[in-house]
Amino acid sequence: MTVTVGELAPDFEVLASNGERLKLSDFRGQHVVLYFYPKDLTPGCTTEACDFRDRQKEFSELNATILGISADELDSHKKFAEKHGLPFLLLVDEDHKVSEQFGVWTLKKNFGKEYMGIQRSTFVIDKDGVLVKEWRNVKVDGHVEAALEFIKNHLADA
Repeated sequence: MTVTVGELAPDFEVLASNGERLKLSDFRGQHVVLYFYPKDLTPGCTTEACDFRDRQKEFSELNATILGISADELDSHKKFAEKHGLPFLLLVDEDHKVSEQFGVWTLKKNFGKEYMGIQRSTFVIDKDGVLVKEWRNVKVDGHVEAALEFIKNHLADA
């Protein structure tokens, strides 16, 4: 099963970088930018996280909460968030159940080696919990701006 634009996003409960368990449904009433990334403290993931960090205030002004999610463990998320001053929560998906629900747990290839991992992807969920936009196999450059523009143009008055 994978998510479909226009349908209710699947609810899930996971551990967050603040040490608390949270559910996606805890954010009803706010838009959610849920971005899946491969690994803490790697160059592309750091750039993406810092881009979201640097635009966080603009997202917040549009009633949008940013949540990052990867298969890394809690301690790794805490180090990543502290090192780069990330003002949003990172979610733990060690068993990759959420990644599978969103269809981003995929076969990857790197230097001839095949392995399962997260395909960098972003999902925008509106304040009612409906998936309204997805970007799969994201290229980091310009992506955060595209997500912000989508919210400004499609959800700002919602």
